[in-house]
Amino acid sequence: MPVALPRIELGDITPHNIKQLKVLNQVVFPVTYNDKFYKDVLDVGELAKLAFSIDIVVGAVCCRTDMQEGQRKLYIMTLGCLGPYRRCGVGKKLLDHVMKIAKDDGQYDAIFLARSDQ
Repeated sequence: MPVALPRIELGDITPHNIKQLKVLNQVVFPVTYNDKFYKDVLDVGELAKLAFSIDIVVGAVCCRTDMQEGQRKLYIMTLGCLGPYRRCGVGKKLLDHVMKIAKDDGQYDAIFLARSDQ
């Protein structure tokens, strides 16, 4: 019998929940992000989202707009979720949100991300 996937909702990153993003990033990524990263995340609006399952933070995406070589690019700085929620649609929901922003904006020349195999 297939297991039901958890319901995933996206929410804003605010000064009230930024610590939850910090904890998530410490668990998910092999690098430590500095205070400037988190300050900048608070200023990007819809380009940064938390993923919740039953009011528990299980994933996040953080992006920014970069200008490189005269092109406007959407840079996905982080995209990740907790291990138990992988393959449950969390990453897809977060990536779909980013893609919708880029499409609705219509002014991005490219979308890119850095990846880590660790």
